[in-house]
Amino acid sequence: MMPEQDVYTRLADHLSNVGMGYPVRDTLLEILQENLDASEAEILMALPAGVIPLDPAGVDEIGLRAAMPPEELKPALDRLAEKGFLYEGKTASGEKGYALLHIGFGFPQTFFWKGEDTPHARKMALLVGKYFNRQVTGEAYGSEPKEYRYIPVGKAIEAGLQAVLPTRLMEEIISNAGRIAVAHCPCRVSYRLVGKGCEHPTEVCMKFDELADFLIDRGFARELSREEALEVLRKTEEAGLVHFVDNAEEVKHNCNCCGCACWNVGNIRRRKIPRDAIMATYFMRDTDREKCIGCGECATICPVEAVQISDGLPVLDSAWCIGCGVCATVCPGDAVSLHVREDRIGRRPAKTFRELHLTIQDETRSTTGREKASKSFKCLPGADLRGS
Repeated sequence: MMPEQDVYTRLADHLSNVGMGYPVRDTLLEILQENLDASEAEILMALPAGVIPLDPAGVDEIGLRAAMPPEELKPALDRLAEKGFLYEGKTASGEKGYALLHIGFGFPQTFFWKGEDTPHARKMALLVGKYFNRQVTGEAYGSEPKEYRYIPVGKAIEAGLQAVLPTRLMEEIISNAGRIAVAHCPCRVSYRLVGKGCEHPTEVCMKFDELADFLIDRGFARELSREEALEVLRKTEEAGLVHFVDNAEEVKHNCNCCGCACWNVGNIRRRKIPRDAIMATYFMRDTDREKCIGCGECATICPVEAVQISDGLPVLDSAWCIGCGVCATVCPGDAVSLHVREDRIGRRPAKTFRELHLTIQDETRSTTGREKASKSFKCLPGADLRGS
């Protein structure tokens, strides 16, 4: 019989092989050991790794690999879904099924979606913060195509461009959603749990359709009407938060990020990871110099500090601008707008969520995480890669 410690090592290796896999580190083993007993770890290894997110397998299929009678397996799977280590949804045939949670939808988030301040949540905040250093973040999110994209504030896009690119607007995504959930931002919640300050709102993390079903049904989030979702959107824009969604026209996942705490905007703001290494950015800022009064409001609110005022006018660092359009929300002269980046003209997000993740899977099979991170970090000059 293999020693119990090896169960967690084997599980970490298994989780590293999902499309959006977990880079193996000692801290990952510690997180697994803190939350799972050996039998639960064995059950998780019975779930297929080579599937896209939110693609569940039926209990019978899982049972072929699990050393557990069917009458014991289903309650065990339900407990793991309740703990936030499995996604629960409908299989292609309509039966109840389960899937491993990929890193962007996984247990680092489930610890904090409820916004709870408990001893366990505080301990997980410390471990998750230690785990997601610069290198792990680069490995996890360094695929091509990128898993996520920034979606700009509607005010920053002219009406003509809005008509051509409606799926680039949060209002359209909310309008098309079948079901909407709102959870707490795991980045800001965990940031506060370790004693760091961030005054931005936390209950602004929206999920759609089958991902919303899972969060609502398992108590990780609450349901929103479309009107309530639009109010959350308004609240985030007033707070200067950045809209972040799947890099597909069909969106399941939206966070509203800040430069204080969030894994993507924060790393870019601190110049730890180049923008294009971890996120898809399709837009860039323009300034109408005739309308600009040089007030500096755009520089103050920029979540990645990509705007500075020089000689009374804004100067943009185009290597770090994320095209979020947040600066347009505070410009008193309507001098700010966005245009499609020249190197992104003609390039669009994947049509569907499935298409995006099948492409990522193909890329992951051909490139190791370490190679992927190395290539990503070299994609832009001027990055400060010191420290973790």
